Amino acid sequence: MNWGMIAYQVPLVIYPDTYNGKPLMYAVLASQKNRVAIYLIDIYMDQQARQEFETEYRTAGQKYNVGKSCIRFKKPDDLPLTLIGNAIAAYEVDEFVKRVKQLRAAPIQLFP
Repeated sequence: MNWGMIAYQVPLVIYPDTYNGKPLMYAVLASQKNRVAIYLIDIYMDQQARQEFETEYRTAGQKYNVGKSCIRFKKPDDLPLTLIGNAIAAYEVDEFVKRVKQLRAAPIQLFP
């Protein structure tokens, strides 16, 4: 648990150089007022990965209800669980940390 949510994160012992001194978030499950949200940080680190995820999500026939960094849903049946699982499994911890370091070293690029 972190930030009041179920959090899968990279421990500080592996990656201590976070901007806020807290473990690096990887995937988070959050209960909100009228819905539940899943934060999948890895799909928001890469424009192509995000677009592929969205295409596969829509192809699965599910309503694509997203925020800037989360997927919102009311019940688990609203999610393509295999796709969510694949997104979470997309990076090994060392690969994820390497990608985060690359992005932090690069100039800021905002998604359209």
